Amino acid sequence: MTTFASDTLTRDALTVLQPGFPGTQAPDWLLRRLGEGLASVGLFGRNIATPEQVAALTAQLRAEREDVLVAIDEEGGDVTRLEVRTGSSFPGNHALGAVDDTDLTRQVAQELGRRLAACGVNFNWAPSADVNSNPANPVIGVRSFGADTALTARHTAAYVTGLQAAGVAACTKHFPGHGDTAIDSHEAMPRIEVGRDVLAERDLTPFRAAIAAGSRAIMTAHILVPALDPTRPATLSRPVLRDLLRGELGYDGLIVTDGMEMQAIAATYGIERGSVLALAAGADAICVGGGLNDENTVRRLRDALVTAVRTGELPEERLADAAERVRALARWTRSAAVSEDRVPSDIGLLAARRAVRVTRTAAHPPLTEAPYVVALSPVANIAVGDETPWGVAAELAELLPGTETATHTDESAAQATLDAAGTRRIVAVVRDEHRHEWMAKTLDTLLSERPDTIVVEMGVPQSPPRGALHIATHGAARVCGRAAAEIIAGRQTAR
Repeated sequence: MTTFASDTLTRDALTVLQPGFPGTQAPDWLLRRLGEGLASVGLFGRNIATPEQVAALTAQLRAEREDVLVAIDEEGGDVTRLEVRTGSSFPGNHALGAVDDTDLTRQVAQELGRRLAACGVNFNWAPSADVNSNPANPVIGVRSFGADTALTARHTAAYVTGLQAAGVAACTKHFPGHGDTAIDSHEAMPRIEVGRDVLAERDLTPFRAAIAAGSRAIMTAHILVPALDPTRPATLSRPVLRDLLRGELGYDGLIVTDGMEMQAIAATYGIERGSVLALAAGADAICVGGGLNDENTVRRLRDALVTAVRTGELPEERLADAAERVRALARWTRSAAVSEDRVPSDIGLLAARRAVRVTRTAAHPPLTEAPYVVALSPVANIAVGDETPWGVAAELAELLPGTETATHTDESAAQATLDAAGTRRIVAVVRDEHRHEWMAKTLDTLLSERPDTIVVEMGVPQSPPRGALHIATHGAARVCGRAAAEIIAGRQTAR
């Protein structure tokens, strides 16, 4: 007689889970679960110290299960896990969209994929295919290629192609499109109140492009779209997943949920109930672990799925189909052809330089003396996190030693900056000024008192350029800061 921990039903329940875990080494419970059927794990910033450590960690996982899917949320740009403590070597989607060179996007994704593969990571929860149609969107922003549907579609396809050319499976997100939301689904349930015709022409087009490019996985969004399903969010919706994604769009790859611990699901349905409903609706893999990363979470979800099958709420063949799709993706990662194309290792910096846009309102000779840098910092959304450094100060300090910096989060920044800067040139660094009234007022005051202030916009550049020199980087990655610093110090020709 088989035991509860080893029967086919329980193995399938474990197979569809994509949990996280604490620490930079795999805990014993995780290794044990891999032996019992767990087929995927997710890596987050807490699991990463160095590329060498990640390679040792993934080798540890594969010693227990050779075909394990090792997933990561590595978009480049603002959302980085591999370089969570230093900032990304890649500028992110919005910068790539600003350049609008699909070959560059493909190369960036391929080099990012190569670095992931070198660490033993074979599954990336990227790219974001969301059309950033709402400028006030609090969670997408520079994670999107842009507000233009056709541009977003062609760069989504290029990214998928490049990433998978490195042997890393792409997971295009967040279906059916998170770009028109005004609420962060990490915190509550967003609604998108548009008709099916708008959705089809605007939001679904990049996903069609991703499917045509062969995206091995697609991630669902925790958003309510009444035109598609008036009662349940996309992650839990059969009309969205089975009828639209599988049926109308003809997608046959892996469907992965966004993190089930996000409040849009956890606070409304609970993660156990939500996971059952997601599988029943057509999802194949349950992503959990961004905030929940212990053995008890895995046990709770495993038991909830097993119980749902035994009570008839979740058809056993649906769970078996989902588990087989996970295994099929694992087989692909082991046999995927890797491109021999050579991509420059500094392609991310090259892309960041090309993405910079400069507006001058006065003559601006390059700075030769250290400036005073003030970062006007919004609260980071959960997807980005607050542990990753951003800005230009560190990069400017390398070029202009003696550069000082301060970070502020309210209007007190203006007077504090004027007092601290003295006679030094002020560099004001902002993100999404158009979304933060205090930030705009602070800039008003600084520019009134010090018209020679340099402004660096590292978010979505919606507000009119101002300052003696205005630099839009289209992202806050480390390489974006480097590109801006080079212009300020006269080390790069402005575009």
